[in-house]
Amino acid sequence: MGKLKRLSKEIVLQLSVVVLTTAAAIVLTHTVAFLTQAERFVEDLRVATLLPPEPQDPDIVIAAINEDTLQLFPYRSPVDRAFLSNLLKALEQRQPRAIAMDILLDQSTEPTKDAELKETIANLKVPVVVSYTSNPEIVDDKQLAYLNQFIPAKDRVAAEIASDTFGTARWIIPEVEQRDGTTMPGFARGLLAKVGVETPNVQPEMVWHGRPDRQTPPFKIFPSHLVPVLPPAWVKDKIVLIGEVVSLTDRHRTPFSSVYGGNEGSLPGIEIHANAVSQLLNHRPPRNLGIGAEIMVVLVMALVGAGLGGLQVALPLRIALGFISFAMLWAGGFALFRYAGVSIVLISPSIAGGLSQWGTDMVTGRNLRRQREFIQTAFSRYVSPKVVEKLVKDPEKLTLEGESREMTFLFTDLEGFTTLSEKVDSRALAHMLNAYLDGVCAAILSLEGTVDKFIGDAVFAIFNAPADQPDHAERGVQCALAIDKFSEAFRAEQRQNGIALGVTRIGVHSGRAVVGNFGSHNRMQYTALGDAVNTASRLEGVNKYFGTRICVSEATRSQISDIVFRPIHVIVPKGKEEPLGIYEPIDETRANSPFIMQYLEAYELAEHHDPRALKMFEQLQAQTPGDKCLDIHVERLRDSAFGPMVMHDK
Repeated sequence: MGKLKRLSKEIVLQLSVVVLTTAAAIVLTHTVAFLTQAERFVEDLRVATLLPPEPQDPDIVIAAINEDTLQLFPYRSPVDRAFLSNLLKALEQRQPRAIAMDILLDQSTEPTKDAELKETIANLKVPVVVSYTSNPEIVDDKQLAYLNQFIPAKDRVAAEIASDTFGTARWIIPEVEQRDGTTMPGFARGLLAKVGVETPNVQPEMVWHGRPDRQTPPFKIFPSHLVPVLPPAWVKDKIVLIGEVVSLTDRHRTPFSSVYGGNEGSLPGIEIHANAVSQLLNHRPPRNLGIGAEIMVVLVMALVGAGLGGLQVALPLRIALGFISFAMLWAGGFALFRYAGVSIVLISPSIAGGLSQWGTDMVTGRNLRRQREFIQTAFSRYVSPKVVEKLVKDPEKLTLEGESREMTFLFTDLEGFTTLSEKVDSRALAHMLNAYLDGVCAAILSLEGTVDKFIGDAVFAIFNAPADQPDHAERGVQCALAIDKFSEAFRAEQRQNGIALGVTRIGVHSGRAVVGNFGSHNRMQYTALGDAVNTASRLEGVNKYFGTRICVSEATRSQISDIVFRPIHVIVPKGKEEPLGIYEPIDETRANSPFIMQYLEAYELAEHHDPRALKMFEQLQAQTPGDKCLDIHVERLRDSAFGPMVMHDK
């Protein structure tokens, strides 16, 4: 239950980080100018390099006033009005759907030619619109008055192009407020209204028309001075746009300027208007799917970042995975634009992914760091450094709550220590006990066991907790042999110093118990609880009765194949009903001795109630006086009571 609560808390924290970073990324990219421009630059880069190819627009043509056209006149500006009048008449004869002229007629030229053009515009039978503006930065009062008397109000459309702060044409203007407070439709909307095409009064982002190939423009363009000789089919039923296409006049920065310089990056106003008319005429939705799609993309990347931030792997690997996720986002964004014509935001989700990964690492990482600190603090003194290292790398292997698992338990006790403590100086005793416990713990830690607790001179150790050890039974017995070897050497050393140190008795048992942190909120201890623990403790005490130093249960011995054991007896521990076989592990020195060979043979005969067993044990007893185990076997065989022994003390 506690683990579930902790997991739920982590999920809530991660989701909170996701929501906050999603909101922060969106707000930042929409309010911080640098980030806004960065997002636009990335979008422009896709437009300039990956704009999907399209056939030329079949409904729109441009009659371009180019350098060759201007060379026909004695002056370049304003454009010859008689030429414009003749151009409009020639186009009308070819029956276009509509004509739009993006030339600002804000000043007089030659009166006769001016009058001719004014009359032509007023009398055209074809729908026609002409660029108009009242912007004081473009026309003064005198120019505005001239415009007003030259162009009929019904034929006026706003000449302005919607650009961002850097002058990049980016949107289609729906309408423009004039000096007198009235509004005028933008160039594209006003033109389409003339042919009965209704368009929404909104400012959509420009959807640039793709080229059929690198050399072919998106719209058919022909020199305006060649219109009289062009096939009528080139113009019939098409929308014709008239405007200048020259190097230094009426050019505007576009998304193509992000890659291409000069005239290739900046486009004439008439070509920008052509893109706008085509977009509205064909009801093309913006490539950018809007704020809803942006939120979704940003949210997904924030979730990815949170997932990476919560991974329990090395920091460099998390960073590498973060870069891979960003690379996939950007590659996907560019591919989506190229092959589906859809533009998704890339800066804001990148910010969200990075912030989310960092934020999640800060939140969950802090918990992980605390967990690691807890592991290192709580276990480093009584768990093998190798085990601590494993737990730090993979804390999931550590269950900080009670967990039932199969383990091997080892208890040691120093014989006669209480009596000894009354005879030896306290400082010397403390020094000796610390040295003794250091040796015992070293043996436990060398086999990656866990020192559970010290009870005076006694030690309780666990194998297979907190880290998994499939060979925990063998480790426990090997540890018992190592402790026995150390203890006997230490005892001999102390006896040389005049200290009558007793033997170390060891009990080992394997079984299932609950292990975890138990105690109060102020004081907790990692320990194991259960009947199997009590059995191991009782086996340590059984040694005193049988005269052995190590007593191992059948549950442990049955899991080991590489260690020789001599069976001690079958007992019923105090408080138990089921009999338990107990064994003494034999080191390599004794394993192949004649004594052990004869003992094993005699014990097997005794188990089968063979009368020869008594004689063999009597012979061994005579050869090895003082072996209490032999004394017990002989006594019980003589009494015909070799069955399980009920232990009343242990």
